[in-house]
Amino acid sequence: MTDKKIEWEHILLIMSCYKYENRANKQRATWLTSLPSHIKYYHVIGDKEKVSENNCKDGWVDNDKKILYVATEDDYNSLPHKVIMAYKVINELFNYKYIYKTDDDQTLIQQPFFSSITRIIEMKGCHYGGFPVKVIDHISSYYTVHDCLPRDLFLKKCTYCNGRFYFLSKEAVENVLLKIDVISKQFIEDHAIGLNLDEKYKENMLTFDTRKIFID
Repeated sequence: MTDKKIEWEHILLIMSCYKYENRANKQRATWLTSLPSHIKYYHVIGDKEKVSENNCKDGWVDNDKKILYVATEDDYNSLPHKVIMAYKVINELFNYKYIYKTDDDQTLIQQPFFSSITRIIEMKGCHYGGFPVKVIDHISSYYTVHDCLPRDLFLKKCTYCNGRFYFLSKEAVENVLLKIDVISKQFIEDHAIGLNLDEKYKENMLTFDTRKIFID
């Protein structure tokens, strides 16, 4: 890590993995080509060896390939750890205002979205936003979608933004980083972020239907 932070106000992190490299390549060849120039993006991959080889502790950025390697496993159950470690690395490397998070299986279908979202969130001063999901205390059945997940996974009551796409302000990122150890041990990434984000950052939450903006 360097002592001098890189100035870049808006950063898009796309959760990816080696197994589905074709998905990332498809994004690079399509909607990422028209991403506004004020947004820097990285695909995020878990690779402890790559991080270690480059003499880094938590993560290493390959700016040529636009990939952020983080010191975690590259499987689905490690996604909360991958996400929070990516936030940690960005927070250490960049002087930014907002982090946007999405996944490598998402296709942008509303092209003006990124130009408009940056104006809206800065105008409204929002710290968190996306498609809101409200849950009560329950045992998750998400193992029916991803069979690697535990069948007795208990999720606590909270409101969170669906992981298809959400954003966090720098202040909100630094807030969830205070709970990095807790989040790293969770299984459902978007729920883990929303659960551990202090409620004051949700008071002015910007909500929108990401299903009309991205498709799988």
